[in-house]
Amino acid sequence: MEVSKIRNIAIIAHVDHGKTTLVDKLLHAGHVFKDHENPGELIMDSNDLERERGITILAKNVSVRYKDYKINVIDTPGHSDFGGEVERVLNMADGCLLLVDAFEGPMPQSRFVLQKALSLGLKPIVVINKVDKKNCTPDEVHESVFDLMFALDATEDQLNFPTFYGSAKQGWMSDDWKKPTTDITALIEGIIEHIPAPKIDEGTTQLLITSLEYSSFVGRIAIGRIQRGSVKAGQQ
Repeated sequence: MEVSKIRNIAIIAHVDHGKTTLVDKLLHAGHVFKDHENPGELIMDSNDLERERGITILAKNVSVRYKDYKINVIDTPGHSDFGGEVERVLNMADGCLLLVDAFEGPMPQSRFVLQKALSLGLKPIVVINKVDKKNCTPDEVHESVFDLMFALDATEDQLNFPTFYGSAKQGWMSDDWKKPTTDITALIEGIIEHIPAPKIDEGTTQLLITSLEYSSFVGRIAIGRIQRGSVKAGQQ
């Protein structure tokens, strides 16, 4: 496949803003599963502890095919305890989706992961999720995200970010939250349009492979610490 047809993107967000649910919809939109397969929800949270806690601990990646493009999606942890995992995998992406709750707006972890992404020069796409919530304020949240990026010294190009609105749970995205669609095609095409193709560097891919292995290793250590903490709590 031509490099120009590849997109590497990380999804970053505060915990419980719908990140892993959005990845589920991307997988279904890319027809990763056959018609008779029913993988359920929170597909990427495959670790037992992740399903128990309802949070993403390990960064994971999956490829989604759309037309003649290949979109490599990295689902990153949204919990502050795993900030180091987020920082490592961002180095493997060429852009990021900043997912923000349409009611809560940017939260502390949103700021942390966004600052890391901006400092690496990643092009952001903002996704304002859960616009189906009662009393949500998508327009005000959009302004809050802009103010946050400005405060984090985003470049002019980064501040000129595209925004998509929708409900990952209901499976739709649009460039206008008042005009719901029937799928997430608008977001996928936005990724292809706004996220740059990976740059080709001379040399081998040894560094990238090592980074992936190291990331997985650190993630296993984090899981071990949580499990030991759960055991101690149960003994008290």
